Amino acid sequence: MKNGPEHPIKLLFVCSRHRIRSLTAERIFGDMPGIQARSAGTQPDARIVLTEGHIGWADVIFCMEKSHLNRMRLKFPEALQGKHTVTLLIPDDYEFMQSELIDELYGQVSQHIEIPS
Repeated sequence: MKNGPEHPIKLLFVCSRHRIRSLTAERIFGDMPGIQARSAGTQPDARIVLTEGHIGWADVIFCMEKSHLNRMRLKFPEALQGKHTVTLLIPDDYEFMQSELIDELYGQVSQHIEIPS
């Protein structure tokens, strides 16, 4: 997927409570040229709870686990139609901005989009 300053790619990162994985991803990818990033959680107690608006905004939706995609499909089936979704299979085993989590996110996300150097 090509992106650039005139047409930034909009990435949405989704985890459970929007405290560690998706928030880390938003922080690291959101500062890159040609990329806009947002994040949210699927649980009612998430820092930012996922809405239909988040899904509508995104070009690509990265879910940390299959359960996150399943919850989105149950709650927002119409909004997800035609959306590019990717499940990263990153477990909830990290701390916020942990270097191993950052490495895992770069490795996984770079398989799906072009990450600026």
